[in-house]
Amino acid sequence: MSKFTQSNSTISTLKDSKSLLSRENQDKLLHGAIWAAAGITILFLLWVVWHILSNGLSHVSWEFITSSYTRIGEASGIWAMIVSTVYMVLLSLAFAAPIGIMTAIYLTEYAAPGSKFVQVIRFCTESLAGIPSIVYGLFGMTFFVTTLGLGFSILSGALTLAMLILPVIIRTTEEALMAVPMSYREGGYALGSSKIYTIWRLILPSALPGIVTSVILSTGRVIGESAPVFLTAGMVTQIPESVLDSGRTLTVHLYKLTQELFTQHEWDQAYATATILIVLVLVLNLTTKVIATRLNKQS
Repeated sequence: MSKFTQSNSTISTLKDSKSLLSRENQDKLLHGAIWAAAGITILFLLWVVWHILSNGLSHVSWEFITSSYTRIGEASGIWAMIVSTVYMVLLSLAFAAPIGIMTAIYLTEYAAPGSKFVQVIRFCTESLAGIPSIVYGLFGMTFFVTTLGLGFSILSGALTLAMLILPVIIRTTEEALMAVPMSYREGGYALGSSKIYTIWRLILPSALPGIVTSVILSTGRVIGESAPVFLTAGMVTQIPESVLDSGRTLTVHLYKLTQELFTQHEWDQAYATATILIVLVLVLNLTTKVIATRLNKQS
């Protein structure tokens, strides 16, 4: 009887060791797949950045950045496109950021959890986030350009892009506010602070890193969009004198250059413009990391 029990225990021990070994192999396989996916992603990023910079960095100069654009000639610069892009970013954020942040504050601090109205707002936000950008462009051209009579202008493009980035700001700000500990709210209310005072002086400063991150990421989204801007702001290569003038952003300029690649000079312009865009996006991402890190340390 003891021999039978001993043999059973030996068999169970062998099964347990085999099961443990198979789990270790599964863990190793999973870790290998994760590292392989991360490595492939990094390689693709480095490949794209190296290809653009190696072909365009030698054609970027101070004259190229500050001079006006001409179809032919060596003085074909992108200063007007840079100014139009800056206008577009500032106006889009001026429209979208206050609405998005206040909507997120309402959803997290004032609305009843699980209410139908909150569910409708979140459903609409998720639906807006999934709509292709070209659809926003068609809507902006139909409503802002034609119906409201704004024409092809910086204002039409900014209003369209504000709708595009609004879901990103709402969701990111909402997550940042929900990450603030409930003890902050309870402590403020226990000391006799009003709800708005607690939100303004305790909750918003604690959620500021996430809010800043959402705004900067939205800036990158505005810079990188071409279809909505092409259909609403136009493609005039002059510095807009007001928000009602048409303008060409850097991405739209790059798109037009790729349609006119007849000479080596236009190839050089396209790569140089792409280099400026890549550098802007990289600077924005690094700025996001630095600001978020400093705000986290201060809070």
